[in-house]
Amino acid sequence: MTPIADEIYLLPTEFIDSDHSLVQAFAHQHAPASLSPLAQAQALYYAVRDGFRYEPYQADLRREALKASHLLGRNYGYCIEKAILLAAAARAVGIPSRLGFGNVRNHIATEKLEEKLQTNVMVFHGYTELFLENKWVKATPAFNQSLCERLRVMPLEFDGQSDSVFQEFTPNGQKHMEYVHEYGTFADMPYDLYIQSLQTHYPHLFANRVELEHYGLFSLFPSK
Repeated sequence: MTPIADEIYLLPTEFIDSDHSLVQAFAHQHAPASLSPLAQAQALYYAVRDGFRYEPYQADLRREALKASHLLGRNYGYCIEKAILLAAAARAVGIPSRLGFGNVRNHIATEKLEEKLQTNVMVFHGYTELFLENKWVKATPAFNQSLCERLRVMPLEFDGQSDSVFQEFTPNGQKHMEYVHEYGTFADMPYDLYIQSLQTHYPHLFANRVELEHYGLFSLFPSK
C-alpha cells in the first residue's frame, strides 16, 4: 500500500467521521493503545457486531443519519451503518479502513423482510475492509450474536487475518447467503450510488419520497 493510499484510508470523511469525539471515545474505550493493531481490530469488530443489534426496519437514509457518530446515539443499526462505524473506529486508532458493498441473495430471509423488499436480494449490503499485517481483510459486523442464535445460523467471527463474510451455507447445509454483485471498495460512503441502487432495485419503496423528504426523514420501513 502506497503512502497516498495510507493517508486516504486514515483520514476522517463526511460519513467515516473518525475525528468526532463520540467516535474517538468509542474506539479508545474498546481498543486501547496497549493492544496490538490486530487485537484492536478484533475488539472493535465485536464491539460493533454485538453492541448494536441489526435492525433493517428503521433504515434512515438522510446523509447525516449515515455518519458513524450518529449511530453511537442508539443501540441498533443496519449493515451499512455498522460497517461505517467499524471503519471510523478503526481509523480513530490508526488502522486504515475502507468500505465495500455488494448485493446479497438471502436464502433464509425472514418473511417480513422479503415482503417489504419484494425480493430476497439485499441491495448494497455493506462491510468493512481493514488493512492489517500488510493486507486488506474483510469484516462484516452486521448480524449480532443474539440475532444469529434466533435465526439458528453461526455468527461471523473475525480473526483479523482472513475475510469474515457471510457464509454460503448454514451448518446443516442449507443455502444461506449468495453474493451476486460487487460494487467495489470506497474511502467513504458513496451516497449517491447507494440511493441510485435502492431506487433501481426497490422502486416501490420510493413511492412516497416527496412526503418523507418533507418531514426530513427518509425511512425504508416507517414504524407505523
